[in-house]
Amino acid sequence: MTTSWTLLRVLRDRNAGLYLTGLVVSAFGTSSLSLASGVWVRDLTGSDGLPALCMLAAWAPTLAGPVLGTIADRVRRGPLLVVMNLALAAALLTLFTVHSADGLWLLFTVLLLYGTVGVVGEAAESALVTAAVDGDLLGDFNGLRMTVTEGMKLVAPLTGAGLYTAFGGPAVACLDAGTFVVAAGTYALLRVHEERPVPSGRGWRTQTVEGVRSLWGHPGLRPLVLASGTTMLLASLSSTTVYAVVDRLGHAPAYTGVLYAVQGTGSVTAGLVSGAALRRLGGRRFAAAGIALTALAVAARAVPSDAVALASAAAIGLGLPCVLVATFTAVQHETPGPLLGRATATANTLVFAPNVIGLGIGAGLVELASPALLLPLYGLALLLTAGALAQCADSADSAARTAARSGSDANPA
Repeated sequence: MTTSWTLLRVLRDRNAGLYLTGLVVSAFGTSSLSLASGVWVRDLTGSDGLPALCMLAAWAPTLAGPVLGTIADRVRRGPLLVVMNLALAAALLTLFTVHSADGLWLLFTVLLLYGTVGVVGEAAESALVTAAVDGDLLGDFNGLRMTVTEGMKLVAPLTGAGLYTAFGGPAVACLDAGTFVVAAGTYALLRVHEERPVPSGRGWRTQTVEGVRSLWGHPGLRPLVLASGTTMLLASLSSTTVYAVVDRLGHAPAYTGVLYAVQGTGSVTAGLVSGAALRRLGGRRFAAAGIALTALAVAARAVPSDAVALASAAAIGLGLPCVLVATFTAVQHETPGPLLGRATATANTLVFAPNVIGLGIGAGLVELASPALLLPLYGLALLLTAGALAQCADSADSAARTAARSGSDANPA
């Protein structure tokens, strides 16, 4: 079956189409606000450091993923998503009252809520999708989801910047609020039969531990999640060198926007082919291939050449999504439905929390050493990660073949 035909099957599925429609709209609003919030803080305070708190507030709830994901397993996921999107829309409208630095506490509070809803919503969506979309299409669906999200990152920030310049921060918040209302409407229209979760009688802590154990104790998921987290750590370390790379090329800092745009184009492409590649290679080999491609691209950035820098950006954009699509599709396939919210949130924490660590460490390292030294080291570490994951895939295949032969010998025809 060709990739184009499979993607058409996904788009023709009513539930998948509704979900992707809501995702397009909400991703547009999210990407618009992500840029505008930092500019807003900069304009109100004149500080170069405080805008970074916007990203920190939005990312911080990821660290509590295993706990927050439990919410998605205690209630019906569809109504939960509707309520959370409407609540976040209402919270965003309160930003119309922010006119000076004294009101920034409210902006940071809303961004913290934004991140919290994102963590719970991601867990609930992952679980709901398994009930709404054919299991054979999950890889293609997750690839399209990646394409949509990355595609919005290419166009939405410019819209947000233009809207902010013309009408100010509250206008961008209003736009984002409207996108969440639309997203709530699409979730309400999904035709998914959900049984109301049966109260287990166990405490919140016990339920959280169950979700962590289901992920960490799974022999197929643990290597994928570990490799993904390591990859995101090393990718964030390499991303801190981008301004130094641009400086070595002799360009102004604004040239980083060109590199990010090219990287985004690679990510859009990766999303379109992920489903077919997953079926052909399997999850661990597909992820290992993506990590290896990222490794080569990161190391190549050490070469002071415009052409190499652009090609590397495209290759990184193509390689990184492979790891994420493979990992989260495997979590959806291998985790029982009642635990899926907690398992997804735990995977999110293990995969994306290393970003924060990498950005902090990388910012210090790039002040001490040249990217010509750092980037090959990061690339080598990524290549070793890819090799270890590929070795896990080979070992699993070997064990499966041995088990199959043993079964055949025990039951002769």
